[in-house]
Amino acid sequence: QVQLAESGRGLVQPGGSLKLSCAASGSGFSMYVMAWYRQLPGNKRDLVATISSGNIANYADSVKGRFTISRDNAKNTIYLQRDSLKPEDTAVYYCYARSMSWSVYWGLGTQVTVSS
Repeated sequence: QVQLAESGRGLVQPGGSLKLSCAASGSGFSMYVMAWYRQLPGNKRDLVATISSGNIANYADSVKGRFTISRDNAKNTIYLQRDSLKPEDTAVYYCYARSMSWSVYWGLGTQVTVSS
């Protein structure tokens, strides 16, 4: 069983930056596909960025060039560096993990608000 814990909740002004972290418990983290999703109230959960076990990253078009996903396997942690934030980036951000056996795990989410 894997547990994911996000951190980095906060209020940021437009144009600002904020880094989210997601720490994973359990073993096998280095082989997991990890990702960040976000969700607005009443909307579906949208994929923001993924990072493979081989450190290959992919991004949604809406965040390309502004967000950077990374992982530190020694710390069982992934990060999402978010720059040039816009009000439309306001959402609850969720950490996601998928094991080699295709088991899927979610964090509880962390609220980020971009507003002046």
